[in-house]
Amino acid sequence: MVEILNRQKKSRIDLGRFERLLKRLIRHYGLNRPEVALSFVEDAEIRALNRRFRKKDKPTDVLSFPLNERAADGRFYLGDIVISVPRAEEQAARLSHGLELELEVLTIHGFLHLLGYRHDAGHEGEEAKIRRLMLEAK
Repeated sequence: MVEILNRQKKSRIDLGRFERLLKRLIRHYGLNRPEVALSFVEDAEIRALNRRFRKKDKPTDVLSFPLNERAADGRFYLGDIVISVPRAEEQAARLSHGLELELEVLTIHGFLHLLGYRHDAGHEGEEAKIRRLMLEAK
């Protein structure tokens, strides 16, 4: 099951778009009905999470919390992705593209982290490949 939460009020976000994106990513990677949550939040919330889990007292654009566990109920819990909408807005403006495109990029980035991709392992190539595949599938 894919769960999308919008815990910010400032920007309008088409939540269905992100549910479809996550379902395409799940199919692409051949995952069997994982539980995954995507939350859109304000800077204060992501800053608190970043401080608690990464010991960095500042907002960031995206955090991933991989679980990769099968629960007693038989469900496979892939994990959670949390995205700061204000950080995404700033990045979108700086890169001269729309907010929803930036949110898609961050969703893909966070999803790859749930699968175990790491910055120091050079997952940026995988991220670019997935973005191309997702654009072709639209």
